[in-house]
Amino acid sequence: MFGWLKSKSPEEKLEILYKEKLKEAFDLSKVNRAAADLKTAEAEAIAQELEALRKFKDSK
Repeated sequence: MFGWLKSKSPEEKLEILYKEKLKEAFDLSKVNRAAADLKTAEAEAIAQELEALRKFKDSK
C-alpha cells in the first residue's frame, strides 16, 4: 500500500537510468546516429557500474 514511499536501492536506480539511456539512444538513432552512439556508450558505462555493484554485493 505504501510502496511509493519506499526509496529505491542504488541498483534499482542504475537499472532505471540504464533503461532511460537505451531508450534515448533508440529514439536518437532515427535522427542522429552519432548522438545515439554517445547515448549507447553512456548506457554501457552505467551497465558496467551496475555489474560492479552486483559483484560487490554478491561477494559480501
